[in-house]
Amino acid sequence: MSQQSTNFLTWTRRQFLKLFLAGSSLAASSVSVPMVGNASDVRSQVFVGKAPTYDGNIRAIIERGFQELGVSKAEIHGKKIFLKPNLVETHVEHAHINTHPLVVRAAIEAFLSLGARQVVVGEGPGHRRDALHILEESGLGPILYEDRIPFIDLNEQTGYAVKNQGEWTSLSTLTFPGVFHDVDWIISMPKLKTHHWAGVTLSMKNLFGVMPGLYYGWPKNVLHHQGIHESILDITATLKPHFAIVDGIVGMEGDGPIMGSPKSMGVVVMGRNLPAVDSTCARLMGIDPYQVPYLNAAADWLGPINEERIYQRGDSIGSLQQNFSLLPHIPAHQRLRLS
Repeated sequence: MSQQSTNFLTWTRRQFLKLFLAGSSLAASSVSVPMVGNASDVRSQVFVGKAPTYDGNIRAIIERGFQELGVSKAEIHGKKIFLKPNLVETHVEHAHINTHPLVVRAAIEAFLSLGARQVVVGEGPGHRRDALHILEESGLGPILYEDRIPFIDLNEQTGYAVKNQGEWTSLSTLTFPGVFHDVDWIISMPKLKTHHWAGVTLSMKNLFGVMPGLYYGWPKNVLHHQGIHESILDITATLKPHFAIVDGIVGMEGDGPIMGSPKSMGVVVMGRNLPAVDSTCARLMGIDPYQVPYLNAAADWLGPINEERIYQRGDSIGSLQQNFSLLPHIPAHQRLRLS
């Protein structure tokens, strides 16, 4: 083993992650903005896969989803993939708060098996400024370190401004982290949760975390002042992510996204169109997507939420559906129940 390799193995995880964080920022400064996603789909496919526990073969479930949804080696080969999990609080024993590290690892392995040139992971936590501390305490840091996968703190990234394609807020432009100059696919990887302001937080709401805190504050105050539902729509319309993989193995019900209770659902939900994925997730939770303001507004603009326009692959919604707890004292939970 070379001296360079020996030194590499003696680095701490924080040193390793900081190195990649700095390197990714530099690499992102000299390349062009990617074309990300389709503008709008009137019909879409969503895969629902049964995944009882985190100890199972989650990679095989994701690979089955890729196959069902037509994601091929030819489509992924040579591409740089960006995974955006949901990391909001730091408790490794509370699997219902953050996207589980083993789901992230399974997605990394699945994309690499299709010939991806590189997979990177990034998040811009809204509640705490030390992203590396959250990464460590969530349990994801050790996995990324072991697998040599770069992590990028999106809150600290120099951004670039693009025209706001949604125009639901008064913001004329949106500022995205510079790393998006250097990736081919952007994947939203949320946790299946209720939310005390948005009703539900899924793949579209998860995109709040891509907005750099350097520009939008903590906890993304600029976006909250503009309106949560309006900001979700603007970010999704402008960024146009390629794909969503939802960790619904253990979700959160009640007072989410932090204070709720764990809900064992045993599902992974996947698709190319975020409104279609999120409306399917809502139905799995016993929630009417048309009663979630940002999903209702996205319908037939950003994508379908009508069941008749979503071709479901994998396991049936009916066999896996469970009613999530909705709290009467939370206004955003009112009238959400799917009749």
